[in-house]
Amino acid sequence: MNANPEIQVPETIGTPYEGGHYGGKIRIGLAIFAIVWAPKAEGEITGKWLDSYTDVPGATSCFNSMANTRAMAEAGSDIARQALAANIGGHTDWCVPARDVLEMGYRYLKPTTQENYCSFRDGDNASSIPAGYLYTEASPVQTTVEAFQSGNAEAFDSVWYVSSTQSSEDLAFSQSFGNGYQRGQLPAP
Repeated sequence: MNANPEIQVPETIGTPYEGGHYGGKIRIGLAIFAIVWAPKAEGEITGKWLDSYTDVPGATSCFNSMANTRAMAEAGSDIARQALAANIGGHTDWCVPARDVLEMGYRYLKPTTQENYCSFRDGDNASSIPAGYLYTEASPVQTTVEAFQSGNAEAFDSVWYVSSTQSSEDLAFSQSFGNGYQRGQLPAP
């Protein structure tokens, strides 16, 4: 993520930027950051959120991916350590996306044409710029960025992605990239 006000971000979601692909803007306090999705071939990490799931008090921000990732790494998280150690395109500021950042990935780069799940607060995102509103069955639509459409090189898989944001002592917020459903769930062991 980049908070330097002198740097111009692309206008188009999915544009190559800072070693990955531009994914929108998010507010963290008074600062505005660019979201950058790592290239799938280099940036997709696997592993455990933690060996045995435990409360990580510093991993509760819905919007500050880096703070959550650092707290996760200090608690022993494999995926957080991999993200922080990544050097992609000469950039070393990679992290596990927080809940609101992960939501933006779905909203702007939805891989499928599947109808969206619309319950309680799916899609609600006060941190994004502009603010995100509740999904409808028809919105968001499949991304127009071809590389991110289902089956293509950068497309998110139609599975659950677990964020760096804990929702309780034993759950983390997750986002389905099949239909947009958001919930707290146990991180993958």
